[in-house]
Amino acid sequence: MAEQTVAVTIRYFAAAAAAAGVDTETLDLAKDTTIATLVERLSGRGSELARVLKRCSYLCDGVAVRDMGKPVSTPQTIDVLPPFAGG
Repeated sequence: MAEQTVAVTIRYFAAAAAAAGVDTETLDLAKDTTIATLVERLSGRGSELARVLKRCSYLCDGVAVRDMGKPVSTPQTIDVLPPFAGG
């Protein structure tokens, strides 16, 4: 039986976009891949991206991710948000 996959759109912002080299990409993930596993996979693309991702917050369809063990079981948009300076 073929493994089920889920299309996930990843949107990178600010330093995360610079480190990733793209603003948006779509990946096919194995169904129920966790956010932590996704971040680990993305971190494998390079040391700068890995460094930035460690400090990022994540949103799944606009909702803050509080549990990095959250599975991705349906097509979603995941926003990668590095810390922003404010004033």
